[in-house]
Formats: sequence, C-alpha cells, structure tokens
Amino acid sequence: MYRKFTAPHIFDGHQISPEPVVLITDMAGTIVDLVSPSLAGDGVATFEGLLTPGFVNSHCHLELSHLKQTIAEATGLVAFVQQVMGSRAAVMEIKMQAMINAEIEMYQAGIVAVGDVCNTADSIIVKGQSQLHWHNFIEVSGFTDATAQARLDNMKTVFEAFKTAGNPAQTTFSPHAPYSVSKKLFQLLNHETASQTITIHNQEAAVENELYQSKTGGFMGLYQNFGIDIAAFEPTGKSSFESWLPYFSNQQSILCVHNSFTSPADVAFYHQQLLAQKPPLYFCICVNANKYIEQKVPPINLLRNAGCNIVLGTDSYASNHQLNILEEIKTIQKETNYTIKLEEVLGWATFSGATALGLNNLLGSFEKGKKPGIVLIEGLTAGEDGSLQTNHNSVASRIF
Repeated sequence: MYRKFTAPHIFDGHQISPEPVVLITDMAGTIVDLVSPSLAGDGVATFEGLLTPGFVNSHCHLELSHLKQTIAEATGLVAFVQQVMGSRAAVMEIKMQAMINAEIEMYQAGIVAVGDVCNTADSIIVKGQSQLHWHNFIEVSGFTDATAQARLDNMKTVFEAFKTAGNPAQTTFSPHAPYSVSKKLFQLLNHETASQTITIHNQEAAVENELYQSKTGGFMGLYQNFGIDIAAFEPTGKSSFESWLPYFSNQQSILCVHNSFTSPADVAFYHQQLLAQKPPLYFCICVNANKYIEQKVPPINLLRNAGCNIVLGTDSYASNHQLNILEEIKTIQKETNYTIKLEEVLGWATFSGATALGLNNLLGSFEKGKKPGIVLIEGLTAGEDGSLQTNHNSVASRIF
C-alpha cells in the first residue's frame, strides 16, 4: 500500500522540481519514489502550495519554554543573559506543560528534528514521548580555570541521564559561549567531544568581541554582578571567533550559533582552518532571536557568498515569539529584500540542517528509503523574477 502526494511545487531537499512530480511513500511515510504524474497511477492527493521535507530546527532550548513572553525585547545580550539566569527557575509542572506545548507547536509547524541545548534533565520525559528527532547538547559553562573540571563533572550527571534515556549517539557535551567558558574548560571539552557534533553560541553581541580583544565592554559588569573573578583571563587581541575555534582540534563538527557580529576577517580565518583539515562548521542563523535581543540581523549574505554551510534555528521562547522555522525563513527573505531564493533557504532548513545534526541518512530530502516527513507551505507568491516568495500570510503545516 502506498500514499501519493503532489502539488504545483515540490522541493525535494535540494531544488524545486522544474516539472510536475508525484511523491510516493509507504504507509509509514518512508519515501518510495518521485515520479512523473503519468507513472503515478490513481489515488494521488493534490495540495495547493509547495511540498517540502520536514524542517530541522538546529538550535533550540526546550527547557526555557516557560519563559515565553517574560523577557523584554531589545535589551542587548548582557541584560538578556542576566534576565534569563534570574528567571529560569520555575515550578516543574509549569515547565513541563510549557515544554509539551512547545513540542506540539514545533511538530504541527513541520519540524522533524531539533538540536536542543540542555542545562538540566528536565526535558527527558517530553522527548521520550515525542515524535521528533532530538540531538541533546549538554551545555557546560564556567569562566574560571580553577572550577573547570568541577563544572564539567557536574554536567556529567545530566549527560548520563540523557544517554540512559535515549540514543547515546545523539547526546554530546557542548560549550555555552566564548564569554562563559574558560581556557581550561575549552581544553577539557576538546578532549571529551573528539569526533562528535557540538554547538556553541558565537558572536551574538559586539561586547563578546570586545572581551577578547581588550578585556573591556559590557561583560565586565556581568562578571561583577555574579561574583566571577576574571583576573586570570588574558585577552587575545583577536575576535572571539578567532580565539575559541582553535581549541577544537579533535575533528569535531561544530554548529556555530547566531554569528550576528561575525566579520569578513572571521570568515577568512574559518577558511584557513579548513585548510588545516578541520571538519566544516555550520553557521546557524536564528534571525528572529537576534532581532529580539540585539535588534541585529546576522551577515547572511557574507556567509553565503563565502560558501559557508548555513542552517536555521529558532533559539528559545526566552528570545522568540514562536518556535517555527517558516517564520525564520520569512524573516530572512524579508530582511534580505527577497534576494535569497526560497529554494536556497529551504535547503538550509531541511537537508543542511539534517546533515549538521548527523541525520541526513534519515531526514532532509525526498530520497528513497528516508522518512523525512512531508510539510505543506501555503500562501506563497511569485516575485518579480517569477520565483516563489514567502509573505505575511505564508503558513506551514505537517501533512505526513
């Protein structure tokens, strides 16, 4: 028994088909074939809009879902971090219901996999009942060398809880951010994560670069407020990106998240690192979160023109009004004046995201044997050049 789907436009994970095609799956959703309508036979379900593989949300914090509509916008990163740290504690029942609601929202909006940052084991129960694929990034932080081993050991309890509850291969340690991880802790994490997929918040604010270039800027006040002694920290005179990337020398695949203040010099440094046989980075864009916190759009055209690997994320409800990848796509197209084709951005949201999370053998494209989910995007319009564009009314929904 088979199911058959067609629409005026079908994106297969790589391109929008130039000719009409029919997508055939088995009853469980596994892809059987893409064929011309003349070969599809009877029983084809026709939809209006565009069919695409399910979306990959490459960066989220499910456990912060209870912070929806509680953190002020446009505060800047330093104030945002302090608000989150002061607000993240909550009654477990409230946190649990918020996570359940967020998971349902992502599922219904066509997300099939999530790269999720975890500071606690709170989300294990929700993920155990979820139909989504999850990569759990167990986040480690600590900005003083003296406490580095203790901070890592403390998070090993969370790490083991996730490994015991689910797929061990989809749980890895990760550093929080350059402004919250010491030199010694970076070195420990480099050892712990050899040949694994990790993530890190990168250059989300200009003050992060200031910290590494001159040990000045807004983070000085944050460290003072939380009683963090940074006397031993020595600035590198370089950007934060150039300062932290060399710590990872054990063939890690890295999701580099936010990148709002990444420069051409940083991109050139990245390409030099590639020549040193490092695995490629994936630059994760969370454009709505960056606008929410810093009122800043990442340099998307800089990254794409340099041939960088781009994926998409939503960040958490602390910094976004929804956990919806199509809304990220809509904002990217609008903020770049629709110069980036929908076909390209859909690739970031599907195949590239699946590849970044090591799930491209299962998800991301309509290829035989995969089970990527099927999402319908409605409300698209044609641009001046005839290419498809999103607009305010565009919506995505899972149909299989």
